[in-house]
Amino acid sequence: MAGVTEFVVGDDPIAAVGVVVALGLIAGLAAADVQAWWLLPLAVLVLLVITLARAVRNGSRASSRPPFEHGGS
Repeated sequence: MAGVTEFVVGDDPIAAVGVVVALGLIAGLAAADVQAWWLLPLAVLVLLVITLARAVRNGSRASSRPPFEHGGS
């Protein structure tokens, strides 16, 4: 179960919750017979701005990681 949680949530639980909320809103709108195709791209854009702003404000943790090294010869 930990592997599934890591796959779904990844590095940013706020983005994961945002996607779940957006999908719920889309399902609700579609059930009410409202065209909801526009909501997912809007949600992705908003979540991208939020996560990028948080990364810039907190300093990217990725910059402290060592570069990827290929183990092959």
